[in-house]
Amino acid sequence: EVVLSAEHDDFYANNLYLNYGEIGQTVKQLMDEFQRKAKSHQKVESIADMKAFVENYPQFKKMSGTVSKHVAVISELSSQVGKRNLLEVSEMEQELACQNQHSQQLQRLRSLLVGSKVRDEEALRLVLLYALRYKKHSNNDITGLVDALKRRGLSEDMIKMVVNIIEYGSSQDSAAENIMSQETVVKITKRLFKDLKGVENVYTQHVPLVRETLEDLIKGRLKDTTYPFLGNSAPGRRVQDVIVFIVGGVTYEESLSVYQLNRSSTTGGVRIVLGGSTVHNTESFLEEVRAATHGLPTSHRAHRYSRN
Repeated sequence: EVVLSAEHDDFYANNLYLNYGEIGQTVKQLMDEFQRKAKSHQKVESIADMKAFVENYPQFKKMSGTVSKHVAVISELSSQVGKRNLLEVSEMEQELACQNQHSQQLQRLRSLLVGSKVRDEEALRLVLLYALRYKKHSNNDITGLVDALKRRGLSEDMIKMVVNIIEYGSSQDSAAENIMSQETVVKITKRLFKDLKGVENVYTQHVPLVRETLEDLIKGRLKDTTYPFLGNSAPGRRVQDVIVFIVGGVTYEESLSVYQLNRSSTTGGVRIVLGGSTVHNTESFLEEVRAATHGLPTSHRAHRYSRN
């Protein structure tokens, strides 16, 4: 077991929000620096060298522990990424969330579901994303993907999550469509230009809604019809301190977006604090979906995918 604390580990604090590829390079740089210092400590040839060694030994010992810990962590991460085929799975997740290429995505997804390196949890998550994205697509194959999950031997409870997520997503459709009807042109245009510019990393294509909402708030572009306010502050007034609290929970991706905005030179020094009723991972979110849809009658759309 390895304990990681930003309060007691400067390296961890400084690299907390790096992605997998970046952290690998940073750990290598830390290792190279340690090796250089280790070689200098081997040269104790004079009283001055001995004095310098004694003075620097506590810091050297601390660095040795830091290097050992983070090399062990990145080694385990690398092992898990390889064993679980996470690079391909993660790219597929991003494509499902951000791209509109149904036939190609369906073909890749079918291929991944028959692969032995993909865990059942990841296989289910991919199908859930597909179901949310393409539940209204005329040529979707949610039923076929559910059958593929059954052939993998997933439990009945896991299989039922496909119906649950469709019900959960459908309950949000009317509110989402109302917002989209007001801001469709602006949002689509903004996303189009972002797509034309491309993305730096295929694993970080998705941008959470809270990021765009905060950017609009900082620029004074939030519509008061969608985001009502209290008090005398007029909409469009420049803000300096922002507290975001998401009822139902926040995600690590949303935390990353707030961190990036706080460090951005384009926000004019705006300070943002993010909070929520919980911090979600896949397991906790799906448990919330299960609880929210428990006992609800199955809609016609979802019922199509619950056949035995």
